[in-house]
Amino acid sequence: MHEVTTARIIYEADGLNMVAHLARPRGEGPWPAVLIGHDGVGLDDYQRSRADDLAAHGHIALAMDYHGGQTFFGRPDAMLARVMPLLADPGRMRAIGRAALDVLLSTPGVDADRLLALGYGAGGHVVLELARTGAPFQAIAVVHPSLPEPDARDWRDVNGTFLLCTGSEDPLCTPDQLLAFGRALQEAGVDWRVDIYGGAKHAFWARPTNPDGSPAEGLMHLEATVPGVGYHPKHTVRSWRAVLDLFAEDRGARRA
Repeated sequence: MHEVTTARIIYEADGLNMVAHLARPRGEGPWPAVLIGHDGVGLDDYQRSRADDLAAHGHIALAMDYHGGQTFFGRPDAMLARVMPLLADPGRMRAIGRAALDVLLSTPGVDADRLLALGYGAGGHVVLELARTGAPFQAIAVVHPSLPEPDARDWRDVNGTFLLCTGSEDPLCTPDQLLAFGRALQEAGVDWRVDIYGGAKHAFWARPTNPDGSPAEGLMHLEATVPGVGYHPKHTVRSWRAVLDLFAEDRGARRA
């Protein structure tokens, strides 16, 4: 494992000052690079910790921001008011994602030929929009993502490997939706796989917190959420292992 350094990165996108989290291994590299799109609630400690873990595994990781430094914990109506118009505007998602990707690619030590993506919820849709419009991701992992319409014509020029994850009890990103999207990828000739986690709900990685932000005991959220959200600690670990396996597989293939 590598020693990790982190930095707070501020950049402009969507008329806002975005506040991203950059994590990297010590050393010049070059290192494979990962762009991370956060869940609709906002960039939180979980996604920052995913960037840190990827850096420990030898990647430069940028956890983008698309809320201008805001988070919406306990404010589902405010979150939906921000996220739903964004999801309805693919061009806007691409512009937000491209701004973050440019920041990542301009980071010293990045190997632009080993580019990866990870997205949660609405952040999954952002990285998928980048992929289908030309971003050369070699591997893409999305966890309970918002999905574009499953049209094979959109993916025929995409060469990356896709990992699609959701919970069996997720009403916002159902297994059937992932399989329909996977069938479009299949028709387009794309390498893909689906992981479905039995008993898991939406945002199953999100641990409940107390009003002061400290971790809460149990599985039930104490703050208001959209319906269908629930914490599942076992599948949180399993889904992260699947992401690491995907990224390690891709890097190993490039070295062979």
